[in-house]
Amino acid sequence: MQVRSRGLRFLVAESEPPKSREERRDSVGRSSGDTYLDILAHLAPGAACDRIRPADADSDLLSGGTISDYDAVFLTGSPLALYKETPEVRRAVALMRATFASGTPAFGSCAGLQLATVAAGGTVRPNSLGPEAGFARRITATDAGRFHPMLCGRPMAYDAPSIHTDEVETLPAGATLLAGNRATMVQAAEIRCDGGVFWGVQYHPEIGLDEVAGALRRQADSLVENGLARSTTEVEEQAVLIGALHREPERRDLAWRLGLDDQVTDANLRLTEIRNFINALLQHGRSMRL
Repeated sequence: MQVRSRGLRFLVAESEPPKSREERRDSVGRSSGDTYLDILAHLAPGAACDRIRPADADSDLLSGGTISDYDAVFLTGSPLALYKETPEVRRAVALMRATFASGTPAFGSCAGLQLATVAAGGTVRPNSLGPEAGFARRITATDAGRFHPMLCGRPMAYDAPSIHTDEVETLPAGATLLAGNRATMVQAAEIRCDGGVFWGVQYHPEIGLDEVAGALRRQADSLVENGLARSTTEVEEQAVLIGALHREPERRDLAWRLGLDDQVTDANLRLTEIRNFINALLQHGRSMRL
């Protein structure tokens, strides 16, 4: 399902450092920013999309423009550890703070949620229960989340593509917890700060199952070290099944073996949160006062 989007301007903030960006491209053929640009072109044909890379030392963030020139900012996933004081982290956090201050609505997944949390005064830590790899299971909306438009169309409990080693520890003041599960307390949240609004999720509604398989392969050693598999061969076996389901999403036998339903196998349902964000932007404008 697409939305009427002609005239909209979107900014994709790809915070993957250059090495990670190229590793992802070598693995699945696209960076996190490439994925978001493809998804936005699908969901909002006619919208103009630009990309910046705030983690890069030589990044010319907006080439003379301002964040206020855009209708929305989208923050991608990234391996940045937001609890570390590195130049890459400082640049990414500065961009998110400027986004809040500009009043430009923003949406982010995985590290995007963590970035907004830190920029607004919350904290991030390594996952307390270890990596959540492949899929986040039984994500459940809070009372607030059940009535929040970002999760409109999601069932009471659902799974989603996910792979992360860090998580939100404490949400900032002005945030609303929208969903969580047993592995990660904060799976979805709205954050309001300095006149701006952010909607975000810890999981990855934007990625395809081929990208899930690629992420498992890239992190195979870590998954073994954390006890999620006994060998990299087991990780590869799981990745093969997920890749096969990507190519043939109608195969119920593969979905059954992986314990997945249409919330993951149906590409349109996977995109629910991003589509809902764009629709809310169109209906309510930059304030996103619902």
